[in-house]
Amino acid sequence: MQGCQVYSRSQPAVQTQAVTGQRRRVGIYGGTFNPVHNAHLLVADQVGHALCLNKVKLMPDAIPPHVDHKTAISADLRLAMLRLAIEGNPLLGIEDGELKRGGVSYTYETMKRLINQHPDTDYYFIIGGDMVDYLDKWFRIDDLIKLPRFHFVGVRRPHASNTTNYPVIWVDVPEVDISSSDIRSRIRRGQSVNYLLPAKVAAFIKEHHLYQ
Repeated sequence: MQGCQVYSRSQPAVQTQAVTGQRRRVGIYGGTFNPVHNAHLLVADQVGHALCLNKVKLMPDAIPPHVDHKTAISADLRLAMLRLAIEGNPLLGIEDGELKRGGVSYTYETMKRLINQHPDTDYYFIIGGDMVDYLDKWFRIDDLIKLPRFHFVGVRRPHASNTTNYPVIWVDVPEVDISSSDIRSRIRRGQSVNYLLPAKVAAFIKEHHLYQ
C-alpha cells in the first residue's frame, strides 16, 4: 500500500510509503456482529488502509463481557454471515478464537493469547469512540495496554466524547449510522434492509428466517 498513514500512539499520522520489514500488522475488530453490516465493513476497510495493515480480522465474541448483555443468535450463524460479508476483500479476515474458547470474552486474555501465538505480529485493536469513553472499566485495562505489540485504535463516534487518558491511535472514518439492533428491528417489522448490510448476508438471513 502506498501513501497510507502510519501512526504511533504518541505521534500524529505521517504519510509514508508501504511498510517494510518482516513484522506483520494485523487489525482486530471485535463485536457480536448480530448481524454484521456495512458500517462494520466500512470501519474495518478504512482502518486497514489508513494504518497499512496486512490484515483486519473481524472477531465475533462468544459472550460479550458488557453489563448490558446482548441476546445473539448462535455463533455458527453469525460466523457464516461474517464469511459471506468479507468475500472478495482480501484485506479482511476472521479471528474465531473467542468462539472456539467459549464463555465470556475478555480482550486482555484474547490479545495475550494472540501475541504469544504470533510473536512476529503487531496488533491494532479497533474500537468505537463510545467504547473508548469507558476504557477505565475494561477488565485488566492497565495490563492490557502494557502488552507488547498491542495498540488501541479509536474510531470517533458522533455521540461519544472521544477522549481518553489511555494511549489510542485515532483514525477518521466516514460516519455511517447503521446498527445491528436497528436491522433486527426492521426485519421484525418486515421493512427493507437493502444497502444496510451485504446482499449475501441479507439473503442468508431471509433463507434461515433469522430475527423474525
